[in-house]
Amino acid sequence: MEPVRTCVGCRGRASRSALIRVVQCDGELVFDERAVMPGRGAWLHPSSECLDAALRRRAFARALRVSPAIGFPEAEDAQTIEKRLNGYGIKVNGSK
Repeated sequence: MEPVRTCVGCRGRASRSALIRVVQCDGELVFDERAVMPGRGAWLHPSSECLDAALRRRAFARALRVSPAIGFPEAEDAQTIEKRLNGYGIKVNGSK
């Protein structure tokens, strides 16, 4: 039986393998692709809709239990995260 986690964007439950773990490292949101980095993690579906919902609701600050004003994405950082999400499936599948 595979562990189930909740997406911070859509609040939907899914298996751990279907979600991406996001952690705060040095004041920035970082994708923890292997899900082994220390600290609290937030889980997110690899879709722009879930990312937008999480950013709009300030869900990362709540899930990671940090101040929402410190180190969370502005418009440019959100675009960088979205680009990473768009390329996430390619990287995981090993295709180019």
